[in-house]
Amino acid sequence: MITVMANGNGTGPAAGSSFCTAMRILPRIRREAMYAVYAFCRAVDDVADSDEPFVDRIRELESWQAGVDALFNGNAPERLSALVAPVRTFELQRRDFDAIIDGMMMDASGNLRAPDWALLDLYCDRVASAVGRLSVRIFGLDNTHGDALAHHLGRALQLTNILRDLDEDAALSRLYLPKEALVEAGIGHFEPKSVLSNPKLGEACARVAERATIYFSEADRIMADCPRALVRAPRMMAAAYLSILDKLLARGWSPPREPVHADRVRLVGALLRYGLI
Repeated sequence: MITVMANGNGTGPAAGSSFCTAMRILPRIRREAMYAVYAFCRAVDDVADSDEPFVDRIRELESWQAGVDALFNGNAPERLSALVAPVRTFELQRRDFDAIIDGMMMDASGNLRAPDWALLDLYCDRVASAVGRLSVRIFGLDNTHGDALAHHLGRALQLTNILRDLDEDAALSRLYLPKEALVEAGIGHFEPKSVLSNPKLGEACARVAERATIYFSEADRIMADCPRALVRAPRMMAAAYLSILDKLLARGWSPPREPVHADRVRLVGALLRYGLI
């Protein structure tokens, strides 16, 4: 479950998604680089989420890993050819592509159920902040501000994703809510569908939401110190996901949980505020 693709379907960004809206305001060379990263993320995420046998999913992810090796050795396979120019132009780092695949390995294993906070943080780093580290280099941020922003905003977006997709993930036998939050809420069993029907679910979700809010605040502080033109896209993503988190908190966690989407009015407001210079 990779944050950058949360609103996409198929092989390209969904036309109405917050990701697509945020990327449209980028200069063409940066926008196309982001779409190439998106396509990579979409592809490996689809492998992890497929209903193929575990061994086949792992084998396919290893094939993608071999493709990344070839990409950085100057012999990119066809399915990674769109990344050749972005890797060279924006000095994208191999370790971030590796981290994304490692995160997909965690999903494919089927063992990520009520992880402790430390393991959940590692997962968020791989599937969200690693994508962020690739993205901030494309946006043009310096390493210090860029890596810090990727760390905090990536985790904020992914924790929001987790809260939004509780039922969808449970259908795949996944439960990303941290064990400590569940236990503190008085939930001592970790079968996904059982947890989601527990009346104390909201207490556990509130702890995750609190941490996401802290990450959003720190990301906002970092972006305030960056050149305005370089953080337009992450500002848009932050606005979209903050609106999702606010809607989730207003909706609550008792079933039936109606799907929640980014607030279009807030997106338009963010576009007017950050998308135009």
